[in-house]
Amino acid sequence: MEAKFVKFPQNSVYLQNKFTETMKTTILSLFCLMAMSLSAADYEVSSPNGKVKVTVTSAESVTWSVTYDGKTVLLPSEINIQLQQGNKTLGLGKIGKVAKKQINSSFENPFYRKSLVSDDYGQLLLYSNQKMTIEVRAYDDGAAYRLISGHTKPTVVKNEVAEYCFAADYQAFVPYVNDNRSGERYCYSFESYYDEQPLSAMFADSLAITPLAVCLSDGMKAIVMDAGVENYPGMFLRGERPEVRGKRNALIADFAPYPLEQAIGGYDRLNLIPTRRADYIAQLNGRQALPWRAVVITEKDADILNCDMAQRLAPACRIADTSWIHPGKVAWDWWNNTNITGVDFASGMNTNTYLYYIDFAAKNHLEYIIIDEGWSGKESLMTGLNPDIDLQRLIAYGQKKGVGIILWSSWRNLIGNDPMGGNAVSEKVMQHYANMGIKGFKVDFFDRDDQQVIASAYQLAECAVRHQLLLDYHGLKPFGIQRAYPNIVNFEGVKGLENSKWEPRVGDGPLHDQPRYDVTAPYLRMLAGPMDYTPGAMTNAMKDHFFGNNNHPMSQGTRVHQMAMYITFEAPLQMLADSPTKYMQNQECTNFIAQIPTTFDETIALDGQLGAYTLIARRKGDVWYLAGMTDWTPRNLTVDLSFLGLGQHDADIFVDGTNASKDATDYRHIRQTVSSSDRLAIHMGSGGGWVAIIR
Repeated sequence: MEAKFVKFPQNSVYLQNKFTETMKTTILSLFCLMAMSLSAADYEVSSPNGKVKVTVTSAESVTWSVTYDGKTVLLPSEINIQLQQGNKTLGLGKIGKVAKKQINSSFENPFYRKSLVSDDYGQLLLYSNQKMTIEVRAYDDGAAYRLISGHTKPTVVKNEVAEYCFAADYQAFVPYVNDNRSGERYCYSFESYYDEQPLSAMFADSLAITPLAVCLSDGMKAIVMDAGVENYPGMFLRGERPEVRGKRNALIADFAPYPLEQAIGGYDRLNLIPTRRADYIAQLNGRQALPWRAVVITEKDADILNCDMAQRLAPACRIADTSWIHPGKVAWDWWNNTNITGVDFASGMNTNTYLYYIDFAAKNHLEYIIIDEGWSGKESLMTGLNPDIDLQRLIAYGQKKGVGIILWSSWRNLIGNDPMGGNAVSEKVMQHYANMGIKGFKVDFFDRDDQQVIASAYQLAECAVRHQLLLDYHGLKPFGIQRAYPNIVNFEGVKGLENSKWEPRVGDGPLHDQPRYDVTAPYLRMLAGPMDYTPGAMTNAMKDHFFGNNNHPMSQGTRVHQMAMYITFEAPLQMLADSPTKYMQNQECTNFIAQIPTTFDETIALDGQLGAYTLIARRKGDVWYLAGMTDWTPRNLTVDLSFLGLGQHDADIFVDGTNASKDATDYRHIRQTVSSSDRLAIHMGSGGGWVAIIR
């Protein structure tokens, strides 16, 4: 290196001093950089196709960063944990031993949207000197890490730091927590519309749930989520303010503290509301793997519709014999307010009404009916039962007709108001009703995902397995338990059709754009797992005709838009939300819906755009089920049928009617012959849809 000498003019003392200070600063900076490079270490792992690369850097702190095909997805983002063991404070520690390998595997799941799931990834294991391990996975469509505690003594987790730092102020789809139960910050139903805003505009005082999408450049998406949650709280997100930690365009995890005291409250006293929380988020009693912190990365939005990240990162199935688990469709009473006509009895919460529902289910080959809130006492599932409902008679009649019965329950009643009380109450309740012949419970108003509730969800699942009962969890979003316990056949945590009952009008239309949500949730909420949207409205309306009506509800968008949900939305237990009368008045549509399975052998994402439209194909056996949905924008799309087998195939198709923009119930039913060489031109009207069964 050639030396350069600078000569100052005479009497330029100020310039000489300034130069000396600058050189000192430069030398000090170079020294710090050299010291950092000597002490810092980078550990890398790549996905099987080489596009996703994760770098874990161990320096003053541990960070992870992610690139996709050389493009930055995540800037260095901190990984950390604060543990307390007695009087000793522990952290993540320093990285020591490192191991890396490529995993090529797969697993079967007959209760999913495909029967075989590939699980191929690059794995990096980093072992610290504080008995902590960081497991990192690089998939072709994303990356994830989790912390694994090797501590054998009881330990509390004071806090966990999980960051997602982005390179720019990207637009995001943010599902805010917006309806706390009794004002408690972490009590929420996990039902959110999406605010579409830049990261910098996120509300500083608000939490968001996951999955949350960040729109990168060139049409790429990065979707932040957690997965494989067990004996630990779920993850909320908040936007990081630069003045707090110097981070810009960052999301940081937030976790519900551990509940110490709680009281009955919330909506109609159906919740258990924490009234005092600890200064820690979890209690660990030994070695434990913490949940995954993941980012899904896609070049095309349609690929999100067929992403298996939540399944791959979930605990494996824990039920040895699953032959008794029967997914299916269910006639539901609550949304339609038991409105049936043409009968000689008063409809409502009574035996005659549910005999009628059973007859309807049997005629249309539906596997179940649900008896929702009102069959039991307000404070118990064993006492104060509705005298107008003869459960024994209904169960016997259902068995004769081949229709099972599922009962509604609040979470607190099923556990006897005590999340830490073990299974005493739930064991007694489940054994009693299983012996009677009940097939399962729709468990409602969890509305929390702190460590207690997550542990309770697992306990209830195990108890239900012992009595061969299905479960449908409401007030929760899926978090991995659905693979471990596939008797959990659905989850709510979605802004489903029920919201149309109380949707207000603002100006010339409804307050919320439901059709846009309908083509957003499959990319985001459904990424976490199945969702009990409860579709099937037979009264359908355009914006100018729609209004909320609790007793006689309707949907936004067309009839075929509703029909398409039965193929688009993942739901092993899928509701028919409208009344038997409405379905019988529209038997042609009902016949089509009744044929659609609720689990599939194969899924192909044909096309789509987040918040705009979906187009998907699913196969069960040798039959294909295709569906498209759009927002209020009419669309013309092309369906490439090259996935079909050789020969001619019969296609049964429903399309939006010519006058659906005036009367949303208008549709056309078409039958035609197709082959794998065909490319079908389809049209979806405003708020519309398109469906086909191809044999």
